[in-house]
Amino acid sequence: MKTRKVLIGIAAIGLALTLAACSGTRGGSTTTTDAAGANKGALIGVAMPTKTSERWIKDGDAVKADLEALGYKVDLEYADDKIPTQVQQISNMLTKGAKILIIASIDGTALSDQLDQAGKSGVKVIAYDRLINGNKNVDYYTTFDNFKVGVDQASSLLTGLGILDASGKDTSEAGPFNVELFAGSPDDNNATFFFNGAMETLQPYIDKGVLNVKSGQTGFTQVATLRWDPSTAQKRMQNLIASTYSDGSKVDGVLSPYDGLSIGIISALTSSGYSADALPVITGQDAEAASVKSIISGQQYSTIYKDTRQLGKEAVKMADDILNGKIPEVNDTKSYNNKVKDVPTFLFQPTVVTIDNYKEVLVDSGYYTEADLK
Repeated sequence: MKTRKVLIGIAAIGLALTLAACSGTRGGSTTTTDAAGANKGALIGVAMPTKTSERWIKDGDAVKADLEALGYKVDLEYADDKIPTQVQQISNMLTKGAKILIIASIDGTALSDQLDQAGKSGVKVIAYDRLINGNKNVDYYTTFDNFKVGVDQASSLLTGLGILDASGKDTSEAGPFNVELFAGSPDDNNATFFFNGAMETLQPYIDKGVLNVKSGQTGFTQVATLRWDPSTAQKRMQNLIASTYSDGSKVDGVLSPYDGLSIGIISALTSSGYSADALPVITGQDAEAASVKSIISGQQYSTIYKDTRQLGKEAVKMADDILNGKIPEVNDTKSYNNKVKDVPTFLFQPTVVTIDNYKEVLVDSGYYTEADLK
């Protein structure tokens, strides 16, 4: 009888241990719960490049608000487009004990020491709209389809010139049209995607003579604009007009990859004698309020709208998933190689905005109010 009771007791203990083991490994439920509890109220570092661009202010504020709504603490920093400042800010975030870093980098190659430190500490890194290059410790990336941004910019330039119709069909317009090309900052990985997408679209028309880059400046390094600086773009446009168009010929179109540059380019053109109501076809990106107003007034032709509300929410969702033991959702695992690895990415799609659709795209969606654009 005693032997039977002992055997029953041993069996019961074994069953209890088995159930405990199963409950701790089935789908990782116990581990996830513990991780979630441990990370409740965790600090998340958010590093943005600058406040000189309207979009980065909106991005930073939105990400911070959404993270705080989930109960996290947030260290949001802007680096005034100064690489050493951003390096120091990220180092400080790690020192403070940040569990996640969300980084929109100024220079995608300048953060290796900080990323190595993050990797050693188990801190996950989410690259925000700008890919961080040359380091294995970039865990996720969220951005827009940047090659398509360039395609869309070039297509809108062709539409504005009448080479393509509204549906994107070739009109057989022979030209030639004088155009000049601008690109973004060479230390921003996105800039090459924008430019390559645009040039793939424009090159056939250049080859056929429909488009004429009168300055001859068609290489990325020739047309890049360090730090996306509007004053740099303005000075270059002024120099192009003085050196290339002194014979009285006119610029018909300008490929501009960013609204801030577009404003600088418009200033150069108007100060050089171009009428404000007879400017070349000028593209842009980011749907900044000043440029949307310029589109409404008939100066800038188009911009590329990227709903940064989506981008911010995705970065927040990624961070929250990581801190709760989940694998973040991605929809691209091959397009974005940072020279060390293919970084798992969530891509969003851009939208071309002109005077014809700005209300539908920007106002009806709640991105702006009518009053914002007066």
